[in-house]
Amino acid sequence: MKKFLFDLFPLILFFVAFKFSDIFTATAVAVAAAILQILWLKFTGRAIEATHWINVTIIVVFGGATLLLHDDTFIKWKPTVLYWMFAVILTGGRLLFKRNLMRKIMGEKIIMPEHIWDRLNYSWSAFFLASGALNLYVAFSGRFTEAQWVNFKVFGLMILLLVFVVAQSLWLGRHIQTDTPPLDVQDKS
Repeated sequence: MKKFLFDLFPLILFFVAFKFSDIFTATAVAVAAAILQILWLKFTGRAIEATHWINVTIIVVFGGATLLLHDDTFIKWKPTVLYWMFAVILTGGRLLFKRNLMRKIMGEKIIMPEHIWDRLNYSWSAFFLASGALNLYVAFSGRFTEAQWVNFKVFGLMILLLVFVVAQSLWLGRHIQTDTPPLDVQDKS
């Protein structure tokens, strides 16, 4: 739970800063928080995961463009670019390099048939593509205010992720294999 909250640190500060100021202050706070997060990990000797590097790079580039050009379009694209990048990495890793990155992440903890790993990998990719598209709709369709987009970015996307994770967990539960034989086989020996 601490890791989850730590990873959300820039997003939480973005939300709080937006509530007390505006999108540009919130963006500056999020950029600073993402950089501080990396520095803190580095100075404490903790592992900096690839997702941390991807996130800090995207927030610095898109947040920096938002601040430099005083145009909130860039920060509104940030979640979409991040999600679509994850989708490309998952799909590209499988199709181009024959590597299932979901299996690489979870494979030491879960045993499943290869085709189930592929479905898991592609379902996450599809989730990221859909979430990115939904972010663009909320950000740019003209049907939502900037405050509604911020709430969607912070809470809506998080709720979608949690619902997706629960659904994936229920689906995976039917396919996970164990190393031990079923109880009825163990009792006979």
